[in-house]
Amino acid sequence: MDILIIGIAGGSGSGKSTITRWIADRFGEKVTIIRHDDYYKAQHDLTYEERTKQNYDCPEAFDTALLVEHLKKLKNGESVHCPVYDYTVHDRSDKTTLIVPTPVLLIDGILVLQDKSLLDLLDVKLFVDTDADVRILRRLQRDVDERGRSVKSVINQYLDTVKPMHELYVEPSKKNADIIIPEGGHNLVALEMLESKLCRHLGC
Repeated sequence: MDILIIGIAGGSGSGKSTITRWIADRFGEKVTIIRHDDYYKAQHDLTYEERTKQNYDCPEAFDTALLVEHLKKLKNGESVHCPVYDYTVHDRSDKTTLIVPTPVLLIDGILVLQDKSLLDLLDVKLFVDTDADVRILRRLQRDVDERGRSVKSVINQYLDTVKPMHELYVEPSKKNADIIIPEGGHNLVALEMLESKLCRHLGC
């Protein structure tokens, strides 16, 4: 099987997941989504309070080596057991998800274009570029509604780590992108370009 690996990066709340879902909805079972967030390192040895204070927006927070290993296996036709991250407790859960090789793998995450070993495996590199004010409002709504966070904790985390790490790691990784997509899933021209690329790969 000829597997196309697409990396979708961008700041938190930029619209990465919207594009990822759009592709998955359009091409169905031919596409598998893998989230870099699920490869956050396990922190079972820390208390909940200690875990809430960790920096989750720097490269060291992720077990990217494991993601790279899994992608190489998938590329070779092997299935893998992907870890599952639990945002409500700030830790990797004891569950895993079986991932089988499909013609298209979508890798979604803020730092997908930052690590060279991961970059080397990506056939298409996308960066979703969205205004900072829009990103923080989206993150606030998501973390409160879906991840059980308080407004205060989201704002504190944004100021303490999300914003400075975005400026230090995420924004500079934009230079590694093949395509920069302003305004994420609202950019219909970009979505049509992606659709054409995937149709050529999938023969549809």
